[in-house]
Amino acid sequence: MEVIQHPINGVIELVPRVFGDARGTFFESFSARLLADKAGIEENWVQDNQSISAAGVLRGLHFQRPPYAQAKLVRVARGRALDVVVDIRRDSPTFGRHTSTLLTAERANMLYVPVGFAHGFLALDDDTIFLYKCSDYYHPASEGGLLWNDLDLAIDWGVGTPNVSPKDEILPRLSELDSPF
Repeated sequence: MEVIQHPINGVIELVPRVFGDARGTFFESFSARLLADKAGIEENWVQDNQSISAAGVLRGLHFQRPPYAQAKLVRVARGRALDVVVDIRRDSPTFGRHTSTLLTAERANMLYVPVGFAHGFLALDDDTIFLYKCSDYYHPASEGGLLWNDLDLAIDWGVGTPNVSPKDEILPRLSELDSPF
């Protein structure tokens, strides 16, 4: 497994070895031991989520407040997605900065998103299957988020008018966020 450290401390891209032949491909999609040994990731994953999105669907930027905050391990099982994380840790030198990763089913790469980050993605292909491992259970009252097109974040999503849920259209801007991290 290749481990790629992102410019924002704690965000790690993981690229497994994919074995292929005339029959298809095989790769190890999850190994707690390998994550701990190669990347220092020792989360207790308790919930798996899956979404299927049409091209142009943007989901995010979401997080859960403590004590239900979640680290996430995300990947794409079909299609491609632009994955974006924003550092919302108040005392972090990279507070308010973001990093993005192209996740593809073909490459099988994953992104580790630690607690203290808002997370979102843009589906680039129809029927993109996006998988999330979460370190805590979903807790509706703990939901939080940031507005996907906040000018202060300056995220280049690569599209002018993505398909965004009404709930995500009214999330606060970074300047309005009282970060719980």
